[in-house]
Amino acid sequence: MPDVLPGELAPTLWPLLFGLLGLLVGSFLNVVIHRLPTMMDRDWRVHCAELCGEPPPVNEPLSLARPRSRCPACGHAITAIENIPVLSWLFLRGRCSACAAPISPRYPLVEASSALLSAFAAFHFGYGWAAFGAMLLIWCLIALTFIDFDSQLLPDSITLPLLWAGLLFNLFATFTDLPSAVLGAVGGYLSLWSVYWAFKLTTGKEGMGYGDFKLLAALGAWLGWQMLPLTILLSSLLGAVVGIALIVGAKRGRSVPIPFGPYLAAAGLLALFWGRALTRAYVGLL
Repeated sequence: MPDVLPGELAPTLWPLLFGLLGLLVGSFLNVVIHRLPTMMDRDWRVHCAELCGEPPPVNEPLSLARPRSRCPACGHAITAIENIPVLSWLFLRGRCSACAAPISPRYPLVEASSALLSAFAAFHFGYGWAAFGAMLLIWCLIALTFIDFDSQLLPDSITLPLLWAGLLFNLFATFTDLPSAVLGAVGGYLSLWSVYWAFKLTTGKEGMGYGDFKLLAALGAWLGWQMLPLTILLSSLLGAVVGIALIVGAKRGRSVPIPFGPYLAAAGLLALFWGRALTRAYVGLL
């Protein structure tokens, strides 16, 4: 029987392996989404106390690894059997095993999204570095999306390494050539930076945060400057549709800020998988 090469296994085994890996990483992404904003807030409070000459606030040590995950209602430590991605939530019927407090369905949603998108990246790009790069980009975009929804923050600890990782992958022309990636990073940052200052000088208000500039710069570094117009157009369209729906359906006031990062992330994923086809279709309409 002839040996089976990895490339020959790719059409069936590769997406399955990526999906399983994405499922496991999705569980960790839930930790990042929940803890990273709190860690950032604590760091800011410590720095503020130091500047004011006050003693730093005393908090329980917190990192992405410690302490163990626990129920926020009763403090029950989550056991290994209760921490199986998606399955544990279904088995527990979405409730804590100790106090029956509801567990948000967002946890299995993050895990399932990570698994499905990772598997699709393997199916779409096939065996090679592009699939690994797409998977890394997907994980970061999922984390940034939910963090921005929760806290309207896009942490530098994710966006900046993501930018450099995009340039590194494109050093070998994984998604685009390196000059296009560099121009994409610069153009992505400056485009939203210009919009920010034009809006602020006109209205005296801040229309978005600096994290949005850095996220679009990171997407430009991954996908190249050619994908920037499509990404900006799609994210603006998605943001407008959702914003109007919230104002009309949920009676949300127009003055309530809406995070832009999730729409940039969604547009970036569309550009990652179907950017060239969508661009050709758009140019064809013109």
